[in-house]
Amino acid sequence: MGIIAWIILGGLSGWIASIIMKKNTSMGVIANIVTGIIGAFIGGVVFNFIGAEKATGLNLHSILVSVVGACILLWIIGKINK
Repeated sequence: MGIIAWIILGGLSGWIASIIMKKNTSMGVIANIVTGIIGAFIGGVVFNFIGAEKATGLNLHSILVSVVGACILLWIIGKINK
């Protein structure tokens, strides 16, 4: 995937994860993109560990993987900040 696809996927999945985790008011566009990109890596590791299909390209499966990873990342950050 190109850098533009990473930014789009990161922004979308970070934004969705911030809404799910109720962090949307405290996060901006850059934070959503970074959270989504890091979440894609975390989600890829988690989904690979459970034996799920590898996410490639910009599709619904990739968004699901990165949203799950971003939610995990936001949860971990929330626990560290407490």
